[in-house]
This record gives sequence, C-alpha cells and structure tokens, in this order.
Amino acid sequence: MRHQTIILTTILFELACFALVQTAQAVNPPPDGGYPGGNTAEGQDALFSLTDGDHNTAIGANALYSNSIGGANTATGASALLKNTIGNRNTANGFRALENNTTASNNTANGQRALFRNTTGSFNTANGDSALLNNTTGDGNTANGINALLFNQTGNRNTAVGAGALFNNLTGNGNVALGNQAGIGVSNADDVICIGAPGNNLSHSCYIGNIFNQTSVNGMPVLITSDNKLGTNTSSKRFKEGIKPMNQASDALFALKPVKFHYKKEIDPVGTSQFGLVAEDVEAINPDLVVHDQEGKPYSVRYDQVNAMLLNEFLKQHRKVEEQQATIAELKSTVARQRKDSEATAAQQQKEIEALTTTVKQQTLQIQKVSAQLAAASPSRGEFEVSKGVQQMALNNP
Repeated sequence: MRHQTIILTTILFELACFALVQTAQAVNPPPDGGYPGGNTAEGQDALFSLTDGDHNTAIGANALYSNSIGGANTATGASALLKNTIGNRNTANGFRALENNTTASNNTANGQRALFRNTTGSFNTANGDSALLNNTTGDGNTANGINALLFNQTGNRNTAVGAGALFNNLTGNGNVALGNQAGIGVSNADDVICIGAPGNNLSHSCYIGNIFNQTSVNGMPVLITSDNKLGTNTSSKRFKEGIKPMNQASDALFALKPVKFHYKKEIDPVGTSQFGLVAEDVEAINPDLVVHDQEGKPYSVRYDQVNAMLLNEFLKQHRKVEEQQATIAELKSTVARQRKDSEATAAQQQKEIEALTTTVKQQTLQIQKVSAQLAAASPSRGEFEVSKGVQQMALNNP
C-alpha cells in the first residue's frame, strides 16, 4: 500500500511539472512588442529612447518617446508621456496625456491632454479631457472632470470634482471644489471649500450652493464647533441630565451691553451696520455664554443661550404681571362694591328726603288750612299776623 502511494505521488508531481513546462512554453517566444526588463512597446517610436528603464508600457505613436531610465510608467495614446525621461510610476491614458512630463513621478492622467503641461509636478491625478491641463510643478492635485483645474499651474493639494471645477485656479493651495464649475471664483486663494457654488478668492472660506433664498418651514439651526464639526442642538429630555429651573441665573442679562458696530473691511468691505454683543464683555459676565476659538480666545456669543435666558426673564415678568393684574382686579371689585353700597345709601337718603319733603308739604297745607279757619273765626289783625308768620315759616322749611 505504501509503495502504491509513493508511485501515485510521483505521477502527480510529474504531471504538475509537465503542466508548468507547457505553461512556460506558451509565452516562448515572447509576444510582439515585448522587450527585456519587462518593457512593452507598441506603436511608432514608442519607448524610442529607452536605455535602462524597466517595466514600462508604451502603446501609441511616440508614447514614452524620451523615456530613458524611468521605470514602471504606463502610456497609452499617441504622445502620451512623450517627454518623460526619468520619471517613475506615471500613468497616462489618452492623446498627449502627460506629454510634457520630464522627471515627475506618481502622476495619473486619464483623458486627452490631461496633465498636458506638467513637467515636475508629482502625485497628481487628472481624470477628464484637459483636466489639470496647465499644471507644471504643482503637487498632490486631484482633478476629476473635463477642464477641472484647467488653469492650475503651481498650486498644490487642490481637489476639483466636476466639469470646470476650480477652472481658474492658478497658484492656490488646498482648495476643494465639488460640482459643475464649482470654485470658478477662486484663483490664488488657499483653503477654500466650494460645494455647488462659484465661491470667491478669499482664503480659508467656505461656500455651499442652493442654501440662500431657499425657504424651509421646518428644521433646526446648524451649529459649528471650533474644530469645524457641524451639528445641531437637541432639546429632548433623554439627552440631558441635571435639569433644574433657571431661576435667577438669567439675571446676568441685565449686565449685558448691546452695541452697534460694523465688521472690519477685510471681513465686510461694505461695512454693513450690525447689532449685537462683544464676546469679551460677555465673557467677563458669564463665560458660559461665549464660544472660544482653537486658541481659547473669545470668538462669538452663544445667542441661543441668551434667548433661553430672555425667555426665563419674560416668564418671570409675566408671572409678576399676572399677580399685579389679580391685585388690580381685586381692588376694582372692592371699589365697585363700595360704590354700589354708596349708591344704595344715597338712594335711601334721597328717598328719606323725598318722604320728609312730602310730610312737610302736607303739614304746611294743614297749617294753612288751620290759619284760614282761625282767620275766619277771629278776623283781628294780631291773629292775621300770627297766621301769616306761620305760613312764612312753613314756606322757609319745606
């Protein structure tokens, strides 16, 4: 049994060797265009100047024409990497792609005339017709889209995605543009971000299109931290702890000093009139109401927190007003009651006066009647005077 196993193993080994021999024989002689050092050339004068370079692939008339010792380059298209001499690990696919590259390495150009004028710039990626066309010495740029970063020359580490993105960029560094013709307003500024917007030539700025003049009937404000993190505030109880009434904490508002001002010309050339607070002044009153920059310096006021404190003060004043209104209502009720009682007393007094007046009149008539009777019974002058005096007294006391 052991002998049979050895024979079987030997047979399998020989079959494997035979298969390897057959495979090796399949590429012998080498295919058309294959040359020593792992180089491949197809097309008129492709890899024409090659001396010691290895693992280059040139397909197309004059592809990698000047390459001498550069290695691991791939050029597909007429005049692709035409002037490359010692540059390594470059890839050019398209008519005249990376045509003027000489010593730069690690560039990728896909598209007609992509990175056309690049000479010594390295680590660039251009995808699209004429992408990074005018780049010469710029490094680390990425252009995806026809005419993306078209006029960039010496700018470094720019990223443009979209047809004509960062079209007018000349020497700016670290710019990012996303969208059709995004960033066309940037030429030599640094660190500008443009998303769907042309932007402006202002360093360390950000522009996002289709936000201004777009009405949103619902949602919440977006906040940004000093390390450029975007986010929103939440009001849900499940995210909070240590909840307690604000009480007198909002008294700090009465020490704040609102001001009128305008920003410096480098920020706002127009000098638009502004209203607000000074962060340094607010920090002296309540540091929790201030946002600090990456260096720890006062940068802005947390106006959302000021609004919450204003609400607390409004509610406190509202409660006071309600209490005052209740007191006033009670006083009005008391006055009305007293007035009603006074009016009732006056009415009763008036009735009593009227009753008394009636009584007096009746008594006067009675006296007159008696006087008349006395005058008729004894018509002497003295009696007549007495009767007249009584009548006059009655008239004087109705």
